[in-house]
Amino acid sequence: MAEKLLDVKNLRTEFKRDKSWVTAVNDVSFHINKGEILGLVGESGCGKSVTSLSVMRLLPIGTSRVSEGEVFFNGEDILKVDKKKMRKIRGHKISMIFQEPMSSLNPCMRISKQITEAILLHNDLSKDEAYKRAFNVLKSVGIPDPDMTLNSYPHQLSGGMCQRVMIAMAMSCEPDLLIADEPTTALDVTIQAQILALMEKIKEERNTGILLITHDLGVVAEMCSRVIVMYAGRIVEEAPVRELFEAPMHPYTQGLIESVPKLGSDMTSLPSIPGSVPDLSVMPKGCKFAPRCKYAMDICREKEPELVAVPGQEHRCSRCVLHKLEEKEVSKL
Repeated sequence: MAEKLLDVKNLRTEFKRDKSWVTAVNDVSFHINKGEILGLVGESGCGKSVTSLSVMRLLPIGTSRVSEGEVFFNGEDILKVDKKKMRKIRGHKISMIFQEPMSSLNPCMRISKQITEAILLHNDLSKDEAYKRAFNVLKSVGIPDPDMTLNSYPHQLSGGMCQRVMIAMAMSCEPDLLIADEPTTALDVTIQAQILALMEKIKEERNTGILLITHDLGVVAEMCSRVIVMYAGRIVEEAPVRELFEAPMHPYTQGLIESVPKLGSDMTSLPSIPGSVPDLSVMPKGCKFAPRCKYAMDICREKEPELVAVPGQEHRCSRCVLHKLEEKEVSKL
């Protein structure tokens, strides 16, 4: 059996709105094995980034909280470790590529300072050695002139260059787990291919586990071994990547895949999912996708379906009454 690197159990994350708390991530459970790339997909507002920030313990204090759940990293619940130990884990054992590079980089610090700061914090290296590692990691992500980039401020770089700097920063300490939140969004297709190839190389050489959060289903099909589909803060489907694309089970997953352009298709317009993700404070009763689902029935609007295993299909689960799934806990897969 593959060795679990990260094991998230029944995670529930809430945000404070006025005087009440609203749930952004509800009862989310998944795991990532060593040397595995797990895809996490869904529309904006489905809870993907909040899930990753909850794992990293980077949610704003006072206005957000993880009210339930456990996050085991290498067998230890990192939600219970003190702040000092978490700082040693974060950036060293677990690194994250953030979605918005221009707001994640410090505008008042040169790139060299921002990358070498983490390298020096987590490694017994001299400043010269840290600078050399920063130079090499920038070169590895396709930056043509690492010296010039290291001596620049973020505002002197393009959005794509800043994104590559963020990727280099996350990879500089050779983490066991890499959380990549839309890592190739601002990059052209050539650089995107280089970054994806680099992530694949890191996985193979260092047995790194990767959580790949993306809207690009093509990237998921190419990179991932398993896929989790999220909607309204809940997991609605999980499957091996090939099985998901060949036979998506949940209507939401079907809609996402149908909306992807297909080579050679003569369609003049792409299908789309009507409506939008519901507001956290006014979640519909029953299935959260029912208001947008063309298959919705009365029972869908009354009772929220459980996430259960698909009979006869190993490692597959879905949250939909259409499939008449057996009552079986996903945790027993």
